[in-house]
Amino acid sequence: MEQETVVKEILQALKVHSNQMEQRFNKIDKRFEKVDQRLDLIDERLDRMEKKMDGFRVELTETQETVDFIAKKTLQHEKKLREFHHQ
Repeated sequence: MEQETVVKEILQALKVHSNQMEQRFNKIDKRFEKVDQRLDLIDERLDRMEKKMDGFRVELTETQETVDFIAKKTLQHEKKLREFHHQ
């Protein structure tokens, strides 16, 4: 009879421990869900920043092409002015 009582107490202790562990795991799961949500927000922000940077790159490339064009035309005009000056 005593062994049966001991076994029941052990089973009850295991059940209590199991419930405590389940509660801890549930808390951990909730924390991970919050972390996942934060990471999703960070991903969205990074995607937006990447799109902005792509836009800046395009604008910078276009600006550089414009500067190159203007520099080329300026050199052509300076060459013509030197030619007129030497005539």
